[in-house]
Amino acid sequence: MAGGPLEGIRIIDLTSVVVGPLATQVLADHGADVIKIESPTGDIGRHLAGRGRSPGMSAKFMHLNRNKRSVVLDLRQPSARDALHILLESADVLLWNVRPASMHRLGLDYERVRAINPRIIYCGMFGFGQGGRYRDRPAYDSIIQGISGVAALHERASGTPRYVPYVMADRTVGLIAVQLILMALLRRVRTGDGESIEIPMFENMVTQVMTEHMYQASFDPPIGGFGDPRVLDPENRPLATRDGFLCLSANTDAQAHALFEAIGRPELATDPHFATVAARFQNVQAYFAIRAEGLTQKTTAEWIEIFDRLDVPAAPYHRLESLRDDPHLRDVGLFQTIDHPTEGGFVNIGLANQMSGGARTDFRGAPRLGQHTREVLREAGFDEQAIDAMLAAGAAVAVD
Repeated sequence: MAGGPLEGIRIIDLTSVVVGPLATQVLADHGADVIKIESPTGDIGRHLAGRGRSPGMSAKFMHLNRNKRSVVLDLRQPSARDALHILLESADVLLWNVRPASMHRLGLDYERVRAINPRIIYCGMFGFGQGGRYRDRPAYDSIIQGISGVAALHERASGTPRYVPYVMADRTVGLIAVQLILMALLRRVRTGDGESIEIPMFENMVTQVMTEHMYQASFDPPIGGFGDPRVLDPENRPLATRDGFLCLSANTDAQAHALFEAIGRPELATDPHFATVAARFQNVQAYFAIRAEGLTQKTTAEWIEIFDRLDVPAAPYHRLESLRDDPHLRDVGLFQTIDHPTEGGFVNIGLANQMSGGARTDFRGAPRLGQHTREVLREAGFDEQAIDAMLAAGAAVAVD
């Protein structure tokens, strides 16, 4: 028994790379039985993120696919599609992240899946909403960051368009998918009905960008332009100290006035340009310049001690190499070295959130390609002869 709030929920996972695997990993971490259906070549994420110890077991794949079972079915073959249909009969959720036309060609559009299981939650994640002219376009994280305005935020702030250097759109939309799947499962408890969910990346990321930056153009007629100047200011960044950098946010009057005292500029607390939240917002460039100049006086450690005492929000600036040594993260045990059955020692990233009722208890490392094909097909009622026939025909692949 897996434990966790989603114990007993079965998810058929047809997703790959990041956006879908992130969603199903969150669900699996909290007890869902996630059956990852892969093609004979496997999730491309097995190979995209650099070399692992074994072929097809990249670090990124392992971080995104723990607590799942891998079943290889070649859905181009009728017997493999028949096997998937049998798995769908007992599933609660079907999650996929290809273009809808591909699902239709495979006979896996909502109407045909609903005919197999009327209670299923059918969740599609793809680039663009199906009511618009972009509906058939392919999409990856970089495409969505560019078309949704994320890359343009860098241009506003620094003069150069660029992508956020992690797959932010995939990860944001993956978490949104978790929310919607759970809402649909709750509605099914109340009504008994399954449903289809459409999760377009473009619309979701435009929503994230524009609720931040529609700004004064939100009014009709507009009372100003687009873009929150405080967030977009080039000086809204980690600030240099005597020996490194510091992350600082002094927004309230109490915080800003304490900051002015700390940097030796107490008179600014009564300066009409900086005395209030509204005044500092109107003079944000000058305020940020004062912060930047003031912090060069002391070391990062000295500032942390001062700002902790003054209750001014501040934190050290971490690089990737220093994060694993953060003392707070050691306290909470976020990074855990585990012994993977086939890949050896691996630094697992634990659950960031805690539930008093608990999460999954039977941790499983990310699966090898086809590791659970026989196991899952047996559970679905296939005898050994039928499984062997599928394997011999290449409709399924198993790793023993």
